[in-house]
Amino acid sequence: MISAGYLRECIQVYGSVRKSAVDSSFRRLGIEKLSIGDIQRLEWDALESKIRRWIRAAKVCVRILFASEKKLCEQIFDGIETAAVDEACFVETVKGPAVQLFNFAEAVSISRRSPEKMFKILDLHDALVDLMPDIESVFDAKSADSIRVQAAEILSRLAEAARGILSEFENAVLREPSKIPVPGGTIHPLTRYVMNYISLISDYKQTLIELIMSKPSTGSRYSESKPPLALHLIWIIVILQFNLDGKSKLYKDVSLAHLFMMNNVHYIVQKVKGSTELREMIGDDYLRKLTGKFRQSATNYQRATWVGVLYCLRDEGLHVSGSFSSGVSKSALRERFKSFNGMFEEVHRTQATWLIPDTQLREELRISISEHLIPAYRSFLGRFRSHIESGRHPENYIKYSVEDLESAVLDFFEGCPVSQHSRKRSQ
Repeated sequence: MISAGYLRECIQVYGSVRKSAVDSSFRRLGIEKLSIGDIQRLEWDALESKIRRWIRAAKVCVRILFASEKKLCEQIFDGIETAAVDEACFVETVKGPAVQLFNFAEAVSISRRSPEKMFKILDLHDALVDLMPDIESVFDAKSADSIRVQAAEILSRLAEAARGILSEFENAVLREPSKIPVPGGTIHPLTRYVMNYISLISDYKQTLIELIMSKPSTGSRYSESKPPLALHLIWIIVILQFNLDGKSKLYKDVSLAHLFMMNNVHYIVQKVKGSTELREMIGDDYLRKLTGKFRQSATNYQRATWVGVLYCLRDEGLHVSGSFSSGVSKSALRERFKSFNGMFEEVHRTQATWLIPDTQLREELRISISEHLIPAYRSFLGRFRSHIESGRHPENYIKYSVEDLESAVLDFFEGCPVSQHSRKRSQ
């Protein structure tokens, strides 16, 4: 046909025959004929599944299917003097399928941005980076320029999409609007979501270090010593804490507000410590700062809760000057015991329903409470018990033994009422 002057017809016939074979391979690989609009209208769960399938299929298409078609053209048209007929036949065969293949990645790259898409976009980006040398090699003909250009442009748009999503994620964390305090001051869903998200970001560290080139506008003192990606992660934690601080003010009880901050910042610290990549990027300097913050919240909680309770166990105001009695005002002492009992009962009843989900942190805070409360109460009881017991109805005033207090502290921060704790201990 070529020697008879039917070059164009030959190319078209060859391309038509081989294209049907390529289309058949596409169907076996699960590559559907979807328009960019069709792809953008897919629900995310469906699209996520198709992205995984596309990555597997793209590797087969570029490295095996298209490469084999190119080799076949070279073998069939070897020795034909007409310039580049093999290239023309190859491009005629695979150009349509190649455009169909890359249109999927293009549709994803220009779709609406949202945080959950970040990691599949990065998977697509990494897959395309990995394939670019093969794309350059397989589509090296002048007539295949448009395919190489499309692939390069998609890669650029995927990178821009990842940068945009990170920026939008930061804004979403800052502005997350929920105004209902979580019961018991436990870990807020936002904290779990954000920390799990940035842990995943750290898994894509190598890719994102190359893509994230600009620093956040934080004025951070870390800005000279850390790469932009690390600064963005620190900035996300900073704005998360800012949001959590606002949410802590939703609690009417100041002690619960401090407990909420302690729980949440402690969770942040544990997530950073639990990821080697994340800890390396955040750095020990900032980690120490976070640790200091949750310890300060624990101290603030203890002050807000226990200063008033322990104030009942002071000596001031109990001694009567110049009295012929023992020198202790029994009425003042009775009032002091009543005040202590009332305050401790209220704290016990309330804070048993509060929750510290981390077992070690819960135990540490109970120990700290006991270290302040138990010696003070034991000393106060030792000094003044005889004055109450020598009067009428001492059981109305001395309601707790030291052992009772030690047992009651074990009820704190379990997240359920005291009555349920009592049943647990009796079982």
